[in-house]
Amino acid sequence: MMCYQWRPMRADDLPRVMAIAEQVHVGYFEAEEVFAERLTLFAPGCLIAVREEGESEEEVIGYAFMHPARQGFPPALNTLLRHLDPAADCLHLHDVALLPAARGSGLGRRLVDVLAELCQAHGLSKAALVAVHASNGYWQAAGFLENAQVSVQGRACLASYGDDALYMTKNLTW
Repeated sequence: MMCYQWRPMRADDLPRVMAIAEQVHVGYFEAEEVFAERLTLFAPGCLIAVREEGESEEEVIGYAFMHPARQGFPPALNTLLRHLDPAADCLHLHDVALLPAARGSGLGRRLVDVLAELCQAHGLSKAALVAVHASNGYWQAAGFLENAQVSVQGRACLASYGDDALYMTKNLTW
């Protein structure tokens, strides 16, 4: 029986993350050190999607990177954060990528649940992301709304994702 789940990311997962990013995010390159830094800065927000067959067989089929941030200040594509913003008031879903093998697995819905759980655990009442690849419809269905309240600095960073990138946020209550 197949089992799909998210598990904590480890440093030795990064080569597989890079291979998946190359397939899924064509035109949105980020260096391995960007992902490694996210893992170092906020490990609870770095996840690997796996498909398991039996007790010891695991196939990596996706990843996600989330970190605390300040609403309206999305990080630019392929840039190091250096540190987490001490004024962070939301959890930023920096990157998620799922291979076609993950379609229909429920991993996307589960990731939104995990994001909400992380927000609650860290006292954050909002989540944010930059929608690319015309994914805004998916994120709207998950409760995210376009948020035009982006700082001047944030607008410059948002532009690094391309003309169709949308900054979206979701209010969370528990």
